[in-house]
Amino acid sequence: MDTGEVRVPWQPLKAFTKEVFVRAGMPADDAEIEADVLVWANLRGVDSHGVLRIPWYVELVDKGQMNPRPNIRILKETPATLLIDADHAFGPIVTIQAMRLVMQKAHEVGIGWGLIRNTTHQGALAYYSLIAARNDMAGIALVCSPPNMAPYGARAAGVHNSPISIAVPARRYAPLVLDFATSIAAGGKLRLAQDKGTPIPLGWALDKDGNPTRDANKASILLPFAGPKGSGLAVMFECLSSLMADNPLLEPTLLGLEKERRHRQNGIVAAVNIGFFTHLEQYKENVDTLIEELKALPRADGIQEILVPGELEEQTHGERSLTGIPLPAGTIRKLRSVAERFGMGMPQGL
Repeated sequence: MDTGEVRVPWQPLKAFTKEVFVRAGMPADDAEIEADVLVWANLRGVDSHGVLRIPWYVELVDKGQMNPRPNIRILKETPATLLIDADHAFGPIVTIQAMRLVMQKAHEVGIGWGLIRNTTHQGALAYYSLIAARNDMAGIALVCSPPNMAPYGARAAGVHNSPISIAVPARRYAPLVLDFATSIAAGGKLRLAQDKGTPIPLGWALDKDGNPTRDANKASILLPFAGPKGSGLAVMFECLSSLMADNPLLEPTLLGLEKERRHRQNGIVAAVNIGFFTHLEQYKENVDTLIEELKALPRADGIQEILVPGELEEQTHGERSLTGIPLPAGTIRKLRSVAERFGMGMPQGL
């Protein structure tokens, strides 16, 4: 199917994205951060978490569910931990701040663990775990939201497809970084399929009545990867984040206390100072050796190259930095609507 896809240089797309959020009420510095996180996802091929999110974010600002000028506060703090209330900030604004704070703690005591409550969509979580990895630490980020995924054996939403990212540094190679949702496919991939006008694979999602569907416009309930393993992780992530931050997100819906879905999230960021446990440079050399030995294994039929976590995204980033970011017709149409609302021109190439 022809999706009307157009390649757009990333620089003007980022400038456009920043300007949208400035006009939506964000300070310029925060809008720059938000634009960087979204366009970075597109550059890495994670289009489900890229600029297609812009219209939704603007809608959430209109509804008062995303706060462009939040009062972010540290509620509790110890040498190794902190609890932050984000005041419904745009996810990247508070999450980058939180990661930097837990890295400071890891520098002092070996580990930093931060809980964030009352934030909003954080984008691609690898962005945050990589902040730690690029500073020679191991980084972890995970997030929870209200139910959008059926736990194994159910045909109604009861858990969130909570994603997690883990990143560690290497010496000669890019950091290893794993970033995945606990659903078979991230929810943003349904939005991307809608924008492309393409069907989704059977098994990705259910419709509102709990029936399997290939229509992205009817899909409303995600399905967990690996059955009970994916939904089990989602349950435990809620216990580690939302319940520990005294801000349950699954329970109000399951008890019927919340009839209208409101967007909000709780999350965790953590940093581990590798040098507290082993020699840092030897660790990075060991990661290099692990990468090389994994890639040297005999390949299965039809496989041209064995990839390690984050490698495909790193390759895509290099290619798209030069050739531009492909945007489907549906995404372009929605961005044009946002541009018209704010009296803006479209990015170069659109």
